[in-house]
Amino acid sequence: MKSLVFGHRGFPDKYPENSLQGFRYAINHHIDGIEFDVHLTKDNIPVIIHDEKINRTTDGRGFVKDYTINELRQFSLDNYEPIPKLSELLDLVEYKDIYINLEFKTNKIHYRGIEAIVIKMMSEYHLCHPVIYSSFNLDSIKVAQNLDSKQKFCFLSVRKVKHPEKFMNDNHLDSLHLKFFQDGIENREKIFTVNHPLRLRFLFRKNIFGVFTNNFERTNKIRNEIQN
Repeated sequence: MKSLVFGHRGFPDKYPENSLQGFRYAINHHIDGIEFDVHLTKDNIPVIIHDEKINRTTDGRGFVKDYTINELRQFSLDNYEPIPKLSELLDLVEYKDIYINLEFKTNKIHYRGIEAIVIKMMSEYHLCHPVIYSSFNLDSIKVAQNLDSKQKFCFLSVRKVKHPEKFMNDNHLDSLHLKFFQDGIENREKIFTVNHPLRLRFLFRKNIFGVFTNNFERTNKIRNEIQN
């Protein structure tokens, strides 16, 4: 099986990160999977944005949690779109042969009830593959596991994990999402965020399970060259 290529926050080399425009392009151009980040608004609507604050990626300021969805939608990304609601992305991916990697952004602010709200919404859509839920917050993953054990669960780490197989088995994880490659678990690790061609070639020669990248089209070409 070829390594899976995930569009990290959509296609940020071409469109604003976590924008419907970027997701739509990726979905329509044969991407394996998309990765995105979810927060909750003040009125508990799941929205797709990376940071806890809207300062970096929109023309507004402040925390996502301090705005209702209607207030938040007054601000725009660089392409003049509003911050997407999770439901809008699910409308795009329903019935599509695409892997969905949803990251709970709960390592800095653990939004009360976010796992239950998100999982209930996901269950209302026909998705072709089990949802991949990931987080830097292991507690958030455990909450999600208890709510829907049929999905895939992955722990994010910027550090190498000691005894990774044991760690995954003890915590009922399907894989690790790592910043750095670890030998011996190639079939259970995905590496983020890989953009340099030399690093991509190294990982594809290792038959890594998957990579997250800002330019999936370039990454696909390198993967197909190595793994064909």
